[in-house]
Formats: sequence, structure tokens, C-alpha cells
Amino acid sequence: MLKRFHFLLFGLFILSLSICVSLPAISTENSGYLNQQNQSVETLVKSANDSGKAENLLEQGKQFYQAGQFSDAAQAWQSAASNFEAQKDTLNQARASTMLSLALQQLGQWKEAKEAISKSLNLLNNSQAKNQNSALILAQALNAKGNLELAQGNAEEALAIWQQAAATYTKAGDRAGAIGSLINQTQAMQTLGLYRRASATLQEVEQTLQKEPDSLLKSIGLRSLGNALRQVGDLKRSREILQQSLEIAKRLQSTPDIGETLLSLGNTSRIQQDAAAALKFYQEAASTSTSELTQVQATLNQLSLLLEQKHLEDAKSLLGQIQSQVNNLPATRAGIYARINLAQSMKNLLKKNALPDAIDKVKLTKDMAQLLVTSVQQAESLKDARAKSYSLGNLGSLYRENQQWSDAKELTEQALSIAQAINAGDIAYQWQWQLGQLLQKEGKIKDAIAAYTEAVNTLQSLRSDLVAINQDVQFSFRDSVEPVYRELVGLLLQPENQSQEATSQNPIDKARKVIESLQLAELDNFFRESCLDAKPVAIDRIDPTAAVIYPIILADRLEVILNIPGQPLRHYATAMPNDKVESSIDQLRQSLSPVASTSQRLRLSQQFYDWLIRPAEADLAKNGIQTLVFIPDGSMRNLPMAVLYDGNQFLVEKYRIAVTPGLQLLEPRTLKQRSFRVLTAGLTEARQNFSALPAVKTELSQISAEVPTTVLLNGQFTSNTLQKEIKETAFPVVHLATHGQFSSNAEETFILTWDNKINVKEFDELLEVRLKGESKPIELLVLSACQTATGDKRAALGLAGMAVRSGARSTIASLWSVNDAATSELMTQFYRELSQAGISKAEALRRAQLNLLNNPTYKHPYYWAPFVLVGNWL
Repeated sequence: MLKRFHFLLFGLFILSLSICVSLPAISTENSGYLNQQNQSVETLVKSANDSGKAENLLEQGKQFYQAGQFSDAAQAWQSAASNFEAQKDTLNQARASTMLSLALQQLGQWKEAKEAISKSLNLLNNSQAKNQNSALILAQALNAKGNLELAQGNAEEALAIWQQAAATYTKAGDRAGAIGSLINQTQAMQTLGLYRRASATLQEVEQTLQKEPDSLLKSIGLRSLGNALRQVGDLKRSREILQQSLEIAKRLQSTPDIGETLLSLGNTSRIQQDAAAALKFYQEAASTSTSELTQVQATLNQLSLLLEQKHLEDAKSLLGQIQSQVNNLPATRAGIYARINLAQSMKNLLKKNALPDAIDKVKLTKDMAQLLVTSVQQAESLKDARAKSYSLGNLGSLYRENQQWSDAKELTEQALSIAQAINAGDIAYQWQWQLGQLLQKEGKIKDAIAAYTEAVNTLQSLRSDLVAINQDVQFSFRDSVEPVYRELVGLLLQPENQSQEATSQNPIDKARKVIESLQLAELDNFFRESCLDAKPVAIDRIDPTAAVIYPIILADRLEVILNIPGQPLRHYATAMPNDKVESSIDQLRQSLSPVASTSQRLRLSQQFYDWLIRPAEADLAKNGIQTLVFIPDGSMRNLPMAVLYDGNQFLVEKYRIAVTPGLQLLEPRTLKQRSFRVLTAGLTEARQNFSALPAVKTELSQISAEVPTTVLLNGQFTSNTLQKEIKETAFPVVHLATHGQFSSNAEETFILTWDNKINVKEFDELLEVRLKGESKPIELLVLSACQTATGDKRAALGLAGMAVRSGARSTIASLWSVNDAATSELMTQFYRELSQAGISKAEALRRAQLNLLNNPTYKHPYYWAPFVLVGNWL
């Protein structure tokens, strides 16, 4: 394999003379350094054999491990274990075997890692020594075994082992070890879907750390906690905890820890979409830290963020500085990832066409190639399969960019083979996706679909792990996950796949399921946890008079899948680049302002009608369709479908309309009219810098006149009181007339109470009645004064998240904040209609909207269009 690899690269870099960009031959400038490192291990092993000083091997192994040289660490620890065995030193042999297992796990050598940890535990179980030292070594072994079990997909076993490890660490008096085991437990809990337990455990860790006096241990523990909170999506608390860690590190004047924590703060701020703060933290980390690696990581993150924010001049200026720093990094996994990260930023710079001339492009491409070739060499030398897979796959990506298809394919297949061998699904899906792209270029569509399908299947198996993908190599859900699904849908819906099945499954049906899977993945990413249960439901069984419409934004066209009960799926498309579709969505949304041109609004509304509805008009009429259920894609969620215009009528005048994140999340159930009771709550007074809503009092009063209600107004409307009322009475309908905001950021998606902002991730705790096995869950949640975040094209994702998180079968909310008098009138009419026998939620909302449409004061779509029904429409 090694010989074949070197031959391949020499062939690619030296013999490929006809390529458009000439790439350099392999450089051997690092070989001397690598040989020295290997020599040092061999010398150390020989010295230890001669003198019996195996403890030196343990210490050297730690240094190798911390530097990311896992193969060298494994070699040192294997020799240490052999030496201790010869000395009949059972405890230290077990300690060395535990460390060996950790290094082997990093290298993806699972079988050998399992053998090493089993040997360690057997030695400890059979040992006669039962003291504090032996307990500590046992705790370390249990921690390592927990890591192994989780990596192998045995989360339940990992959790039990880490619980045992925490207890053993506590018995041995090792507070740091116990805290580490608790944080590890939260990883297993998340994988098992036990998010509430994970949150409680992290709170326990925080309470334990806060009781500690200021120390380096406390600073490091808080940093670990802050990083764990970032992974579970508690970004506000993550930043607070990391800030506390930083303050302690500064008081203790621990420069390395100051740099590490500043880097972590930058990462959290970046996910919070606070780019200015993230850049500041990265700059401080780079200038403060005494660690060359931390400096490089901070500068690399700064570079990629500048590119993301389109600060191209600043990015180009920083590029020259970072290149020399990265080239001087030693051969470690972290160094390899830094090279890959830099190569990816260079590729992003090329894609943005930010360079002044072709010479710069050639040089930049050569520099990228050199970085990746060096990464492959170093990964080979370190025997690091994971790093090698990353390096080979990215090198294949570079060849793909240069249209060297066969070479790119060979490198990609090698990278995929390695990733699969070490069970690294987070890497494997990327190379399955890349392979699909290459096969598509070859015209092998059936094979490309198979490769893409494998990539999607791998992503499905990674649902809980996507948020934890290594940040040392660049990862963005929008760039690294969404396109996999969309490109597969695009392939499945190509005309040539319709005349003859390209797979064993109907391509349109498969495309429909793939786009629904993307909806689930987006919500997982929104919450940063995979807590949504998918249960496919046939539309025929829900409502034979409802058709489902899937508008899908692809790179080169707007696709629509139409699902009519009892009819074969069909699809139709409008050829148009996605940026033009996105621009049209923005224009239509802006045209719904009361001050916008009426003619422009109607023109845009009719354009979208022509794209989404016109091709299906005859089928909808023929099959007696009365309800249209949209499963909108991307920024299409921000559009109120009720405003689509056929040239004579708005869509709401012809059909009931509902929106859902996917039929997989829908439980069909009708609301029993005449007998339901409503819990209403609202604010009329200004609170927490939000304006007063004076018409809310009238709104709640008028609802009370239509249906039986319990009212919580102003000071009565606290989060605790609301939760208490919901818990004590099984209200089928909960109506909240208060400020709220939907955003693509979960932390910025909330509703306002008298005393608090309730974040979307806390919403299920508020409505916890559904989590306690209550037989009468909330059928309808109404949020009557909310809006989508200004300037956020994906803000309506927060509305879908709120709807799903609440556990209510249906949610009614507004896409923008409108006149509260108009809202009051609409809601009053809505409950008047809903209380009538045989009127569905969708029909009640439609009639309420038509009531405003026919009122001269409120006929403009601005007043009636923003209200959408999400979920069950029955």
C-alpha cells in the first residue's frame, strides 16, 4: 500500500504534464525531522530495556500523545508495558496498557485497543493491591474503556462504565478525574437521546467546580465544561463559563491556559453568529498564547471566519502570515489538521475569485498541493489512519477542482477505504459524497446515486455526532451536509431517471424521503441534538382531500414534488439558478410591506404561483383537493404561501393551507370542537425593552367570549405560573399573546413572559405535560405576536423548531409582527370558527384570514398573510 501510494503521487505530480495547473512533486524536507523523531523512540526503548527505567517510557509516551504523535506514543507505552511485565509490576503494567489503549483508539486500531484495555482491567481485577493508587489506575482504565465503547457505538455500556469511573475517581480522591468522567457521561447521554439528563449532569459539574477555590485545575475544568456546553448547544452558558475560566487563568497568570480559553471563546462566539467577538478572541489568542499550535489554530480560525464574512482583503493579508507558521509546525495530528484547514481556506479564497491575476491562482494551487502532500506524508509516518484519510480526501478534492477526474477518484477511494476501516463515519460520508460527484462527472448516474445514498445513510447514522465533528478541520452544516441531500435529490429527479428506475425504489419517492430527511437533519442541527422521532405517515391516511407540495431549491432549478392521495407522485421544475430563486423570495417578502408597490407584489406572487401551483392546477381540481400542505425548503419557509396569486385570487381564497417540517413529524388527530378549553396568556405592558401590546387585553377578552378560557395577564404570566397551569389542567389549546422571535439560531428563538425570555430549547420543559405520559397532549399552540428575525433568511427554521419542541400537534404563529388590533380581530374570528362542529384548524384559520382580507382596513396581505399553521391541519 505504501509503495503504491508513493508511485501514485509521483505519477500525479510529475508525469501529469497536460494538466491546466502544474502541481509540485513530493517534498522530502520534513523527512529528516520525522526520522529524528522515530530515532528518539527507538533510542528511548533501548535505553529503557537496558536500565529498566520504564517510567521514562510512560512520560515520553505522554509527550508524544499530547503532541498528537499517537503511533510513537503507542510504541513507547507498549514497550513500557513489556518492561513492567518483566519486572512483575502489575499496577504499572496495567497503567501502561490503559495508555496504550488510548493511543490505539486514536489510531483507529479498535481490536488492539480492546485487547489492551481488557488486559489492563484483568490485571487490576487480579491484583492483590487495593489502595488509593490502585483505585486511581482502575478509574483511568474504566475511563479509557468508556471511550472505546462509545467510539464503537455502545453508548449505554459507555455510560455505565463512566459512571463507575466517576465513583472510582471519587474514591481515589481525584476530583479532576471525577469531573472528567461526568463530562464524558454527557456524551453518552446525548447519543442515547437523554438530553435532560445530560443537561442536569453538566449543571452538577458546574456546581462542583464553583465550590472549588480558584486554581489551575478549576480554570481547566471550567474550560472543559464550557466546551461541552458548546457541543450540546447551550451557547450562552458556554460563553459565560469560558469567560470565568479566562478570568481565573488571568489571575493565575497562566499564559498557555489564557490562550486556550480565548480560542474556545472564539469558537463559541462564532457559533453564536457573533463574528466581531469571535475575531477579537481569535486575535487575542494568537497574540497572547505561548503555544505555537494555539497561535496557529487561532489564526486559522480567524482566516476562515474572515472569508466567511467576505472580508477578503483582510483574509489575503492574513494568509501570508499564516502560511509560514503552518509550514513550521511539527509532524503531529494537530499539525496535519492545520495544514488541511489552511488548504481549505485557500480553496475558499480561490472560489471567491478574490485574487488579482492567474499567476496568484497557480501559486496558490501549488501551495495547497504542497500542504496536502506534506499532510499525507506525515500521516503515513505517524501511522495515523484518520489524519491520512483526511489528507488523501482533501488531495482528491484538489484534483477534482482541477478536473483531473481519474486521479481524484483514485485518491477519494483510498481515503474512503481508510475511513471505513477505522469506522470513521464523520469522514467517510465526505468521501462518499465526493465519489458521487466524480461518478456523476463520468456520466455514471446510477453509481453516483448509490454513492450519494451511502453518504446520506452515513449522515443518518451520525445524527447525534454531527455537532461534534472536529473543528480543527473546517465544518459547516450548510456547506458540508445540506448539499449532500440536495445534490442527491437533483440526481434522482433528472429526466433520465424518470423513464427508467435508476434504483430499486421509485426515484421521485426516494427524492421525497431524502428531502424530508434533510428537514430532520436541519432541525437536529438547529437544536444541536438529535431528539426528533421520525414516523412516516401516508398522506392518504391523514386526509384524502389534502395534497402535499415539496418546493425544493437546487443549484440549477426549482423542483416541486406533488403528492396527491391515491395518485402516483409527480414532479415539475423551473430551470433557474438558486441565487435567483433566493433573490425572488427576498423580493416577494419585501413586497408584502404596506408601502411596497401593489403591482410588483401581485407580479411576484403570481410568479411563485406559476412555479409552484400552476402545473398542478388540473390535478388538484380533478382529485377534489381542498387543503395544500407545504413542506418548504430553505428560505422558502419565510414565505407565506397564502399570498400566491393566480391572477384573480390569492391561494388562501381557494385552499386551506398548512406548513409542516415533514410528514414524518406529524401525528394525525382532530380537535374535538365545542368541548375544548383554552389557556390564554399575554402581555399588554412593555417588558424587557419590548413595546407594549395594548390590544392583547381585548384579544384575550374576545377569545374568552367565544370559548372557555383561563387567562394569565401581565404579572400573572410568568414561566412558573404558565407551567403550573399546564401541569394541573390538560388544556388542549394554549394561546400566548406576547412578543417572540424566530431565528435560525436556537438561542435567539424565544417567547417573552412577564419575568423571562423562554428559549426554544427550554420550551419543552415549560410544556412538560407531554413528557410525563399525559394522555391529552396539547393539540394547538398559538403564538399570536411573534416575528422572524430581521435579515435572517433561515429564520423560519426557528418557527419549525418551536412547533416541534412544544410537542403540540399544531402551531399557529406569525412570520412578522403586525398591527395588534388586526391580530386581535383575526384570533377572535379564528376561535369563533374553530368552536363550530366540523371545522378543521386549517379551515378556521383560512376563514379568519378571509375575514381580514374582506375588511377594507386590513385587506392588504401585510395584515392577514403572516399567520401560518404548522403541523397537523385537521
